[in-house]
Amino acid sequence: MTRIVVTGAAGFIGSNLIKGLNARGFDDIIAVDDLTQGDKFRNLADLKIADYVDAGKFYDLFAQGSYGQIEAVFHEGACSDTMETDGKYMMENNYATSVALFQACQKRGARLLYASSAATYGGSDTFREEPAFERPLNVYGYSKLLFDQRMRRDCGVGFHRSNAGKTGQVVGFRYFNVYGPREQHKGRMASVAFHQFNQFAADGKVKLFGEYGGYGSGAQMRDFVFIDDVVAVNLWFFDHPGVSGIFNLGTGRAQPFNDVATSVVNAMRSRRGEPPLTLEAMVSAGWIEYVQFPDALRGKYQCYTQADLGALRAAGCHHPFADVQTGVTHYVEWLAGQT
Repeated sequence: MTRIVVTGAAGFIGSNLIKGLNARGFDDIIAVDDLTQGDKFRNLADLKIADYVDAGKFYDLFAQGSYGQIEAVFHEGACSDTMETDGKYMMENNYATSVALFQACQKRGARLLYASSAATYGGSDTFREEPAFERPLNVYGYSKLLFDQRMRRDCGVGFHRSNAGKTGQVVGFRYFNVYGPREQHKGRMASVAFHQFNQFAADGKVKLFGEYGGYGSGAQMRDFVFIDDVVAVNLWFFDHPGVSGIFNLGTGRAQPFNDVATSVVNAMRSRRGEPPLTLEAMVSAGWIEYVQFPDALRGKYQCYTQADLGALRAAGCHHPFADVQTGVTHYVEWLAGQT
C-alpha cells in the first residue's frame, strides 16, 4: 500500500490534497499539522487518513524512520501570513523546517512535492521561474525563495539531478492566488472571494481597494487559481515521478479584483433567481464599494501577477484551468451550502 505524508494537512491546500488523494483511493495518509487553532479539525473530519501527528513531533520521527516506507511527502505546512514581520519565526518555520524535511526525504527515499509561492516574484513584472525575476517584497516571500534557492543548489539548476534520478523527485509549486473550499480558518489571509461572500451576505455589498500603483479602483490584477486546479496539478506530478523542478501554479490569466467581486455578487443573485448585472450597475447600486488603499501595504503589494506556464506545459502538464467566473461561482455554491 502506498503511504503518503501531507504536512499542513488541516490547512487549506493540505486538506484539499487529502480529499483529492481519497478520491483516487489513497487513504494510508499521515496527516501532519499543529491544531493549536482547534477549529481546523473541521478540514479533516470528512477525510480518510491513517494517522495524525503533531508537527512538533513529526519531522524528527520521520528522519529516524519511524513511519516506514513513505512514497511521497506533500509539504504544505508553513506560515503563510504575508504580513508577518517576525523574520526569525518565518525562517524557522518556512526555511529551516523545509531543509530538514528535504534531507530526511533523501535519507528515506521519499519524493518531495512542496509549496513555494508567487510571492517569490514580489516586485517583478515577469513571472517566470528564473532568478532574474525573483524579487520578494516581504520576509514570507524571501523564506520561500531561499528554500527554492537551496533546492537549486542541492538538486542542480532545473533540478537536473532529481530528473536524472540521483536525488528522487523534488517539485516546488509557486502558488498564485488560490481560492476555494476549506480556507475558512485563515482569517485575514483567506481569499478575496471568501471575504466578499461574507461581506455581501452580511452587508449586501463587497469592498475593494481603490486606486493604487497606477491601477484604477478594483483594477489591480492577480492570477486567481481555483483549489481544484491546484490539487489536479499536484496529482499530475505525483503521477509523473520522473518530472522535477520549480513550476508556477496559476491559470496563466490575470484578472482584476473587480471580476472576483462581480462573480461573487452575480453568483449570489443567481441563487435568488435574479439576473446578472454589470460592474457599473453594481457600483451604481452600492453593491461594490471602493476603500482607500491601506498604508500598511504600500510598497509591499503585488498589483499584478500572471503565471508564465511555459515550464509547466513543457513538462507535459496540460491541465485546463478555470477562469474566475467559473471557479468563484462553484465556490459561492459551496459556501452557501455550508451556511
